[in-house]
Amino acid sequence: MGIARRWARTAFGVGVGAATVPLEMLVVLPAWLGIATRPARALTDIALRRIGVSVDYPPGRAVRFLAVRWVVGLLGGAVLFLLALGAGTAVRLVWGWARGEEPDGIAPAAWIIAYFTVVGLVLLFAGLQGLAGVLSAERWLARNLLGPTRRDRFEQRISALAASRAETVAAVDEERRRIERDLHDGVQQRLVALGLLLGRSRRARAPEKADELLRQAHDEAQRALEELREVAWRIYPTMLDEHGLPAALEAVAERSALPLRLEYDVAAPLGRAVETAIYFVVREAVTNAVKHSGASAIAVLVGCTAKTVTITVRDDGTGGADPAGGGLTGLARRVAALDGRLQVDSPPGGPTVVRAELPCA
Repeated sequence: MGIARRWARTAFGVGVGAATVPLEMLVVLPAWLGIATRPARALTDIALRRIGVSVDYPPGRAVRFLAVRWVVGLLGGAVLFLLALGAGTAVRLVWGWARGEEPDGIAPAAWIIAYFTVVGLVLLFAGLQGLAGVLSAERWLARNLLGPTRRDRFEQRISALAASRAETVAAVDEERRRIERDLHDGVQQRLVALGLLLGRSRRARAPEKADELLRQAHDEAQRALEELREVAWRIYPTMLDEHGLPAALEAVAERSALPLRLEYDVAAPLGRAVETAIYFVVREAVTNAVKHSGASAIAVLVGCTAKTVTITVRDDGTGGADPAGGGLTGLARRVAALDGRLQVDSPPGGPTVVRAELPCA
């Protein structure tokens, strides 16, 4: 029944397309002259809804589309006419034979029935394929005559690259400011405290006091070293170069304050830039989940198809993440710089799903 309904909808749509041909031909000439352009756009919108195509097009292209579409509409009408003619012939023969008659002098012999059955099925198949071909032709015309031209696509691509370059520069500047803040507020303060402790230990007269100050200085040096390693890790993990992306992602899982399940299913080699982007997407998404989501667990999945690698980070938190936030915006810029895209789905109440798609090369 589902297949029958689908073909019935296809036949109805092609029939409507054939029925609107006279209106389209009446509208095209005035529209070419700049008159009655609104009816042309209305007929084009009807055709787009009928064939299931969504295209954002300038008003002037509607006339060009209708000027060509009427040919396909007539072809669809012809296919429907032939299907109706064949169906009518089959009904007339069967009805006549059932009444004991011989329509057009054709007797209901076994080989005659087999012959007409085979020919009828072949013609039915050809007619249905003709309907599908007419629908495909209309969709092709809509996308090519109403959609962006090659020049439009080039202009859009140039605009996207210019915007991506500007966003990348802004992201680099923001990353530099963050590193400066981390060094100033963390490591630098530790080093200042270390210097003060060493100075006090040099001036201390009692050996016990000097030993205590040196012990405190040693502890402060250890904490400064840990913070320096943490800053270096946030800038770029050496593990990514030394041991590869899987090991770097496992390190993110180990350092996570929440239980993290990692699935890495990428067999093909990835480019260095892609691996770096994957690492930072996972790390930033996990960091945001730990800090803001109120989640109890995180799942990370990295998979790859023939041309695309997909990164999905999901948590069971309360949701409400803002895609325009600083961290997610930086991720979107990093992904866009590699012709990828980032999606954030975080309804109130959760869960939050961060999904990125990147080209494998």
